[in-house]
Parts: sequence; structure tokens; C-alpha cells
Amino acid sequence: MTELAERLGYAADARIVIINCDDLGSSHAVNAGVYESLRTGLATSATIMVPAPWSREAASRYRGEDVGVHLTLNAEYDRYRWGPITRAPSLLDGDGGFPRTLEDLWDHADLDESRRELRAQIERAILWGFDISHLDSHMGALQLRPEFFDIYLDLALEFALPIRLSGGDTERAVGFPFRALAAEEGVLFPDHFAYANGVGSRRVIERVVHDLRPGVTELYLHPALDTPEQRAYDDHWANRVDDHHLLCFDRELPEMLRRAGVELIGFRPLRDLQRASRAS
Repeated sequence: MTELAERLGYAADARIVIINCDDLGSSHAVNAGVYESLRTGLATSATIMVPAPWSREAASRYRGEDVGVHLTLNAEYDRYRWGPITRAPSLLDGDGGFPRTLEDLWDHADLDESRRELRAQIERAILWGFDISHLDSHMGALQLRPEFFDIYLDLALEFALPIRLSGGDTERAVGFPFRALAAEEGVLFPDHFAYANGVGSRRVIERVVHDLRPGVTELYLHPALDTPEQRAYDDHWANRVDDHHLLCFDRELPEMLRRAGVELIGFRPLRDLQRASRAS
């Protein structure tokens, strides 16, 4: 049982699920897959990668869906690159894009440049017309090191937005109490987070839904259409296509959610609660 469920107006033992789609803006195939998942599938939320090459096209398709900002300081592909939208030399690797790995980012990124870049990503999403519902962090870059988490938390406070956080069982491994720090500042986050190692969430989601705990749980997927473009740069394209199928065409997942008594929501109820609590 969790306090958050009750604060959102549900029973304390309610099972509430956010189904989020990452990487909106990273390609045309992803944009099409994410919006179909939001509009006709099971997805309830998504996050846009503002520096990615197809983010403007994603913005042109926006129709008021629950979309947050996927704060981005990495570009992990060898055959597909993007970089900062601000002047940030420390956020560039040797061939002109964001660092490919977290270690490279953490070793070289200037924190002031990182903060300016991430704030600019949020501001640009707002300028494009997105009614931002939350923040999360591409590849977990902002959650796993305390100096980067400080920026993450400061931006959540500045823009009055909830955030994605991994589960409480990961705090010891990460090495600092990030959930307690966010809670102390009044920043909201789901009670549980279903982590999938890499791209492709079917098995993780089926397992989590089968044994769903009370409270708010975030599930995340990476839906995309099967296109030559996606195959050309993404070694995990097949997993993205499977995530899209799971959200839009699978017959078993909706029944599993129904049997589990799941209430589906996006991040906006958490955002509205956080802002109302702050105002009071």
C-alpha cells in the first residue's frame, strides 16, 4: 500500500500503471510507433528527445498527448549521431556528437554546461507547444551520479514536474538515497519502476503485470515501426518493433491488465498533484 495512490484519489491498495514510451523524436519510425501507441494502443505517456534529429517532426504531430522530456546527454549509436542544442564543448565526443557511453559523459561533462543544455531542452519542448508532463533521463545518466542527480532534481523543482526514478531496491547499488532526496523536496515519482535491460520490454512487462504490487508502477517501452531507416542504424530494431506490437496489437496484455485490476494513467495526475501540493 502506498500514500501516492491515496493522494491521487485511489484506494491505498490500488494497482495503478503508467505505460511510457521512450525516445520520441529519435527517428521517423519511432515517432510513428509512439504516436500510434498513444492514440490507439495501451501507452499512456511518452518522452521526447529534444536534441535528436526527428524531434521537430514529433512536435509537428503533437495533439496534446501526455509527453515529458527525455533529458539527453548521450548519443549511443555508432551510425547515427546527435549533439547538444547549446554551446557545450564538454558534451561532445571526438566525432562531434554527445558521448556514446555514460562513463565518457561522466568523465568529461562540465556540470554548468550540462545544466544549461538540459534546461534548454525543456524550454525548447515548451516552445514547440508540448504540455510537459514529467522528466526522465536518457540511459539513466542523471540518476546514477549524485552531481548529475542534483541537476535532475533542480530542474524538476524549477519546472514543477515529476520524474522517473528506479525502485528503492536500487539505491544501495547506486550509492546515494535519490528517492529520499526527491521526496524531501516534494518531487513526485512512481512507487515502482519495471527496469528492462536494453530495448525490448515484453518479458519484463508480462512478469511485472503478473505480480503487480499496489501503488503506482511505471512500465516503459521503445515502440517503432519496421522501416529500412530503423534497421540501418539500430541493431535492436526488432525489439522496438515487438514493443510496438505489444502496445498496439497484442491480445494478451490488455487481458492481463484487466485481470490484475489495473488503472491506467499518465504522468499528468502526478504533475497536477505535485503542483497543487506546492501551491498549498
